[in-house]
Amino acid sequence: MILLQLSAGTGPMECCRAVALACHAIEKQCKTTGVAVDIVEACDTGTQGCFKSVLLQLDSKDESAAKAIAKEWQGAMQWICQSQYRPGHKRKNWFFSGQMFEINEARMDAGVRFQACRASGAGGQHVNTTDSAIRATHLASGISVRVESERSQHANKRRAIALLFQKLESLKQQQMTQEEKQRWQQHWEVQRGNPVRTFKGEKFLPIK
Repeated sequence: MILLQLSAGTGPMECCRAVALACHAIEKQCKTTGVAVDIVEACDTGTQGCFKSVLLQLDSKDESAAKAIAKEWQGAMQWICQSQYRPGHKRKNWFFSGQMFEINEARMDAGVRFQACRASGAGGQHVNTTDSAIRATHLASGISVRVESERSQHANKRRAIALLFQKLESLKQQQMTQEEKQRWQQHWEVQRGNPVRTFKGEKFLPIK
């Protein structure tokens, strides 16, 4: 399983807008290359067209195709555009980042307990009469997620694995020592000055 996390970090709304534009660009790229892309989780900002972070799942019969796309979006990236949220603001350079994760699903399965349960809420007769929802619990940490957004147990199970992995990564960040956080911040500042990709304008056109 290939996951791609896009994040605005601690950046302002313009960086969150860049994340949303990048997400849209990736969806278009995947469509033209036959790679399926699904938004597993998105952290909304309350402002339309802006995301603090987005977790994408990329799938393809040839996993190398999904991996190749994710790799293109890994690292610190720059968006050059006049702010639409602060007219007259002098700053035009906004940064966001991408991080690819390659998950061994079999290995994750070994450390996770899965329970089928009845889906709830809207969805019609199919949802109400099948145990398609999945609750997944990471045995070592006790972290648990419940997924019922897909119609099949298999699809919900894969989404649950992706969500658990993301939550475990977030937990690692929270448990970092202050010294480690400072090193991470310094690394982020260095990366900001050396973007792997640069885009320009509201059309999010790549600069080669």
